[in-house]
Amino acid sequence: MSPRIGLDQTTILQTAAEIANTEGLAAVTLASLAKKLNIRPPSLYNHVDGLEGLRKKLAIYALEKLYNSLTPVVIGRSGDEAVFHLAQAYVRFARDSPGLYEATLQAPNTHDTEVQLIGKRIVELTIHVLRAYELEDEAAIHAVRGLRSILHGFASLEQKGGFGLPLDLDKSFTLLIKAYLSGIHEMKN
Repeated sequence: MSPRIGLDQTTILQTAAEIANTEGLAAVTLASLAKKLNIRPPSLYNHVDGLEGLRKKLAIYALEKLYNSLTPVVIGRSGDEAVFHLAQAYVRFARDSPGLYEATLQAPNTHDTEVQLIGKRIVELTIHVLRAYELEDEAAIHAVRGLRSILHGFASLEQKGGFGLPLDLDKSFTLLIKAYLSGIHEMKN
């Protein structure tokens, strides 16, 4: 069976992203996607390898979107300023695209080379940003893991309504990043 004219990978992934962002990642099924595209579910098999294939492609799409939202904010910046901009862009991505953000964390097979490749690009970007602190080898990886943990923890708690007190979340976030940067400056010494 040949692919339907006008239906392509980009359209499928954009539609899946829309469903994920409005209804949650769990709502992205072949049936829901086909319904939204006004096609029969079997037509999707010309473009994706079942639900697992769709989830993998959506995870890669989401990771690419995250990478593309992080990269421009660090260009021309270094040190604390670059870290702040990277951190803000990360949380903004999670806020603006909650379903896609969830997809970045739920790749069906994290050992898949395509998933690893885009994930590696995000790690390398973060290492590049942290180079200003002259961290080498393992210290750089520890710093990347720490930053990712902070950003993911904050974004996830915010998405799930985990911050119940009526305090300014952006101020909390700024203080958190400042505390992280204080630790990074100590690692450098």
